Parts: sequence; structure tokens; C-alpha cells
Amino acid sequence: MSAFDLDPATLAAFVAMGVATYATRLAGLLLVRHIPTTGRFKAALEAVPPAVLMAVIAPMAIATGWAETIAAAITAIAATKLPLFVVVVIGVVSVVALRMSIG
Repeated sequence: MSAFDLDPATLAAFVAMGVATYATRLAGLLLVRHIPTTGRFKAALEAVPPAVLMAVIAPMAIATGWAETIAAAITAIAATKLPLFVVVVIGVVSVVALRMSIG
């Protein structure tokens, strides 16, 4: 067995995950298309991406080490006032600098 062999079960899992992801996105678009996006519903929809991002980032920031935790806090503070590109740069630079200094 070489490094380039692909198990049929693994391939099936990748395909199934891709189909499930696409179906979820398509269903969301089709369902929301029939609902007027105003007021509280619009605010709730706009809050979903940051909430999902925090659900992914927070456990990793806390579980990996002090450098990552402090860098995540610095990045979160920067995100309240600065554009996205600048926030990304601050996050990357801060985690690298903290990893170098903390060890």
C-alpha cells in the first residue's frame, strides 16, 4: 500500500461530508429566501457567523497554551475596532511573538 492509495470507506466519507455540507447550505438558502429578513431576524442571522467562529476558536485558544489564549484575547479586542485584515495580521503576529517569548 502506497501513500497515494485511498481507502473506499475514506473516499465515501469525504463524498458524504461534501454532499451533507452542500445540502445544508442549499437548504438554508432555500428556507431563508421565503422569510423577510428584517428586524430581529436579520440581527440573529448576522450574529451567526461570529458565534460559529467563536465556537470553533474558543476551545482551541483555551486548550492549547498561554500564548494562544493571550493572542486570542488580543485578537478579540482588536476585532472590536479594526478591519478584518488588520485583525488577522495582529492575531498572527501576536501568537508568533508570544510563542517565541513564552516558549
